[in-house]
Amino acid sequence: MVPNNNSDFLQANNISKKIGNATVLYNISFSLKPFLKLAIAGETGSGKSTLLKVIGGLVQPDSGTVLFEGKKVKGPLDQLLPGHKSIGYVSQQFELRNNYRVEDELDCVNRLSAEEAQKIYTVCQITHLLKRRTDQLSGGERQRIATARVLITAPKLLLLDEPFSNLDASHKQTMKEVIDAIANTLRITCILISHDPQDVLSWADELIILKEGTILQKASPQEIYFSPADMYAAALFGKYNIISASVLQQSSALGFLKKDDKGCFIRPSQIIISQEKENAVKTKVQSIQFFGNYFELVVAIENIFLTIHTPDTNVRKGDIAFIEIKTTSVHYLNEPVL
Repeated sequence: MVPNNNSDFLQANNISKKIGNATVLYNISFSLKPFLKLAIAGETGSGKSTLLKVIGGLVQPDSGTVLFEGKKVKGPLDQLLPGHKSIGYVSQQFELRNNYRVEDELDCVNRLSAEEAQKIYTVCQITHLLKRRTDQLSGGERQRIATARVLITAPKLLLLDEPFSNLDASHKQTMKEVIDAIANTLRITCILISHDPQDVLSWADELIILKEGTILQKASPQEIYFSPADMYAAALFGKYNIISASVLQQSSALGFLKKDDKGCFIRPSQIIISQEKENAVKTKVQSIQFFGNYFELVVAIENIFLTIHTPDTNVRKGDIAFIEIKTTSVHYLNEPVL
């Protein structure tokens, strides 16, 4: 049965969890509609994996409930076998039995018709691996097979715990293609966590930032990237510029910015190298580095240093460069920066 797009497919209500004396999750609440792609990001130890396992019924919360399609997800203390039959969980370990043919490893859990299973194998890019033995696979191949093994149990919700960890660049790109196809071709609702939040920006419809076991921010990737809740959220997604309140109030060169009492935030890609003109700000180039698809410049304005990312440049270290900062690109902070 296809879920109603207007209803909450998944609800987490006041989830808390302690491991030993440490509170890993504290009062976590959020909802997810069907067919959306949700990513959970945060530093190591922020509670990402524990939250994912609570959602899947693999870890018992100390308090709170998870509702999946309106019914409570039972934890391992509530039933003999942990887990939920309609929620698939792909762990970081992607363990397969040794010395089995891949097709036999998959057949033992398959709940689908041959045609439906073949579609899964195609999406996971493993059709050419079905006759191989499980001890003849690379790490990336094993991970895609482990993902297919979960998918052929016909889950409605797929939980992906660090799916890109320990993969080289080639296998990581293939795994990204597979996860895209799972969501877009198979139309399975997905929740993904990654230790590298850069991996989720282009994938997710919604993004949750966890900080010390609590939800710091839940919004679209674009909103979180350009308008983070604080410096913790900002730093997860790469370099940024902060201009403090005192600098804003004293700088004549940046007088076009609002004299805010907390300071402002600008991503390096939001500052544009310009020609000398009325709205341009004069700077001196302190350094230039090449990163393949962009140059990173550090420029000085008075005593302010700003980082800029630009696809090309004709300036050198020590040159005068003019920049433009669109006022609509500036995010004013919710907390003061000294």
